[in-house]
Amino acid sequence: MEMRGERVLAASRETAWTLLNDSELLRLCIPGCESMTGSGDDTYDVVMTTAIGPVKARFKGKLTLRDIEPPSRYRLLFEGQSAQAGFARGEARVELEELSARETRLLYVATAQIGGKLAQIGARLIDAAAAATADRFFQSFAGQLSARTPADGTGTAAAAAVPAAHPGLWSWLKSFLKHLWSR
Repeated sequence: MEMRGERVLAASRETAWTLLNDSELLRLCIPGCESMTGSGDDTYDVVMTTAIGPVKARFKGKLTLRDIEPPSRYRLLFEGQSAQAGFARGEARVELEELSARETRLLYVATAQIGGKLAQIGARLIDAAAAATADRFFQSFAGQLSARTPADGTGTAAAAAVPAAHPGLWSWLKSFLKHLWSR
């Protein structure tokens, strides 16, 4: 499975990078995410609950960041398991492209493999759930971004208001978790 997308964010690239790497902000924006905890260098333990058609399950997984180039791009690797639904694993590549001092384009490509009950549901249902989850994430993230970015678009208030974040976490959680978990 592959999912591609792009969004224009109303913030500088540095601000978008900072906020997209704030694990608490991401936990709040990702539908069904219960926890996201650092477990080592560039690695996070994630727990989330999702429903895809008739299958509702709680997943436990790991996110690992690779090829990190702040504030431009990185690659996220993911693997998760659910006793009720099977497994999901894959990767997401995320890139932030500066459009202006106040706008950044976020591009992502996520690929995934699924097994167990998830694989039996069907591609159309999984793709629809992935798209709906991605839309909910972006709507929530845009609200959080607006609340944390000053009117002049400089991003200084956002950086001060958000605790230090690990690079790359955004990408995966934004695109990949939405993509994988909603699949």
